[in-house]
Amino acid sequence: MSFEIFLMAAPGLETVLADEARTAGFEGLTTLPGGVTFTGDWPDVWRANLTLRGTGRVLARIGEFRAFHLAQLDKRARKFPWGNVLRPDVPVRVEVATNRKSKIYHAGAAQQRIETALIEELGVEIAADAPVTVKARIDDNLVVLSVDTSGEGLHKRGHKVAVGKAPLRETMAAMFLRQSGFSGQEPVLDPMCGSGTFVIEAAEIAAGLLPGRSRGFAFQQLATFDALAWSRMSDVATGPKPTALRFHGSDRDAGAFTAARSNAERAGVGELVDFRKCPISDIQPPEGPAGLVIVNPPYGIRIGNKKPLYGLHGALGASLKSRFRGWRVAIVTSEASLAQATGLPFESPGPQVAHGGLRVTLFQTKPLP
Repeated sequence: MSFEIFLMAAPGLETVLADEARTAGFEGLTTLPGGVTFTGDWPDVWRANLTLRGTGRVLARIGEFRAFHLAQLDKRARKFPWGNVLRPDVPVRVEVATNRKSKIYHAGAAQQRIETALIEELGVEIAADAPVTVKARIDDNLVVLSVDTSGEGLHKRGHKVAVGKAPLRETMAAMFLRQSGFSGQEPVLDPMCGSGTFVIEAAEIAAGLLPGRSRGFAFQQLATFDALAWSRMSDVATGPKPTALRFHGSDRDAGAFTAARSNAERAGVGELVDFRKCPISDIQPPEGPAGLVIVNPPYGIRIGNKKPLYGLHGALGASLKSRFRGWRVAIVTSEASLAQATGLPFESPGPQVAHGGLRVTLFQTKPLP
């Protein structure tokens, strides 16, 4: 059985996610606004959830039918073979989105019809906190049905407890690392590490630890789930591979790097990382080869005022230019003027990326002279 699989991405990072999926061996990829699609089967769904660092959710398209009015929607939803995918003993939540091209425009009424069909034809319970979500999109009178196979968002790796202010999601951090050319073969330093997201993601990549190794997924509650096949697939997720590289984070907030250290221990990379309290003016390159400095500094929109941040970025740039010869630098910011305040020789910026109601951009340098 093959069907369309949709990998959700933060808008602006679709091509980076497609590159990751292609490298992971997924074929026939198509990039769309908000994600990447390909045709696959249920083991592909499981593997995408387990292995891809950049996707926020994995949706499986389970069917479609035409409906020009609510009565027709009701009739065809009742005839849909829900039992091929859903289990009657597992509660379900239904989400419906409509558009102006469809004669069925009332999402709430459409949702009610689908819920009734599920209750009366499959015998399933409908619950707001259900572990499985069915998503229906009515587009030009075509009802497209998908199931969210991930459950909780995939940025929740299952081992991070402590977070700092305005944290960057792990999925986004992984894509910015990839966009910066990081492949696990060089050290990484984040001089404003907060709860350690960049550093921990980099260490996991270098150690070959799969992002989904510590958590469960919604697909485990579906009728299509094969526990034995999944066990064989997920067994490869245990244990890090040896690496001589080390990954470094610092922050002027002692609480931040304490939280980062705890997160790294839970992620199984405690021995690969080094976190310490250090202001921007005192950062030093660690011993060993040059690598990547990547940082998500305050933007001044949600944390503090923007004006004092020009001095902070200037100090960051001065420290990097004077001490980090041979290192590449990548900065995530919503303000090009803040990136320019560093005085670093950035190349053309990357695409704008949606992040918590903002639009952020990755600015990169070549190895510093």
